[in-house]
Amino acid sequence: MTKLLPHGRIHPKSKTLRLHGTIARDLGMAILSGKYRPGDLLVGEIESSVKLNVSRTAYREAVRILAAKGLVDSKPKVGTKVKPRDKWHLLDPDVLEWAFEKEPDLELLESLFELRNIVESAAAALAAIRRTTQDLDNMRDAIERMAHHTLATEAGRQGDQDFHATLLRATRNPYLIALTTGVGAAVNTTTMFKQRDRPLPRDPVPDHLRVFQAIADRDPVKAQNEMSTLIRLALEDTPVPRGAKASPGRRTAKKRRN
Repeated sequence: MTKLLPHGRIHPKSKTLRLHGTIARDLGMAILSGKYRPGDLLVGEIESSVKLNVSRTAYREAVRILAAKGLVDSKPKVGTKVKPRDKWHLLDPDVLEWAFEKEPDLELLESLFELRNIVESAAAALAAIRRTTQDLDNMRDAIERMAHHTLATEAGRQGDQDFHATLLRATRNPYLIALTTGVGAAVNTTTMFKQRDRPLPRDPVPDHLRVFQAIADRDPVKAQNEMSTLIRLALEDTPVPRGAKASPGRRTAKKRRN
């Protein structure tokens, strides 16, 4: 929360907090976009703070944020180096947002949907077995909010995230439930990316209703298949990043669908 001093002035510490967050975001986007690649050294602390016209403290705090997200490693006398991609915390909400701020790497984009399919399809099968009446009520409410507000609004997207979060909780598996934040961030980030240049090509609510009905019917096989279909269609609806070519698998899926 921004701290205000008398007469509405902003507390200097609040400015610093916002500033190092902005620096971390800009550097994070540069790393995720490939401007800085694994193994690259970022410009030194003193030079960077002068170039960005910020304090060394603000720059140092920004680097700490990136290090906590697995993007960089900072060592005295060595500098700040971009870490290998397999060390990045790719499901961190900030990292996901930075990756989709411009044009996401196509491999990362399709890998994200692949992960969702592996996790959420199996979770749907478990939810069909273990769900409670309250879980169904929560999922139904989430779908109703999606339908009423649409995914073009924050309220509608929150309903979408709540549906997927409830599904994970319905598994009663603490390790799957621990993935809720990452899955929710993936759902929200990709949904916003799809609508960046044009409205959604179709209404995803019926896909969610089919998953919901299979879970309500306690049919784990159908729940798993319907969730897999939902995620496959969500990938097909996601535009290919500019300058990239659709993968053979996505082109084949679109032909089958058409």
